[in-house]
Amino acid sequence: MARSTKPPILDTIDLEREIEEEFRKLPSVRESQPTDYAPPSVRAPDLGMPDYVEHNDGATEIGKLSAEAVVREYEAAAKDIEALGVELIEQARQCEAMTREALAVTEELKETAARYRAEAKRVFLQIESCSLLTAEVRKICEEMKDKIAAPTLVETKAGE
Repeated sequence: MARSTKPPILDTIDLEREIEEEFRKLPSVRESQPTDYAPPSVRAPDLGMPDYVEHNDGATEIGKLSAEAVVREYEAAAKDIEALGVELIEQARQCEAMTREALAVTEELKETAARYRAEAKRVFLQIESCSLLTAEVRKICEEMKDKIAAPTLVETKAGE
């Protein structure tokens, strides 16, 4: 079987080596980078490499840089997730406080409602008592009127 004499279209190891060589050719004096002028929210996070990862022996510089960049992004996202957890706990504490306050207010409302019912009963009994007293007064007045009018009727009958 004949082997192809054409080189492979893309040899990743050779490509990686070429990129690494180009980086080595860059001047060691640091020139300003576009990220120097970017707002802090756009720049890559300034995190050291997390202690839960470490470079493998033999990894190329490009591979190390790429891996570091990716792990930093993941670490930044993990820190944001943790911050959300802290915020969630704070919100839960506020909800618990509001719940306690709502329960206390509910108890006050129950007490107020009980006072209103007691006052309603007092007013109800007072009105009925006044009504009974008024009925009694009217009855007595009718009886007195009848007693006062009765001798006049007897006199008029006697005088006839």
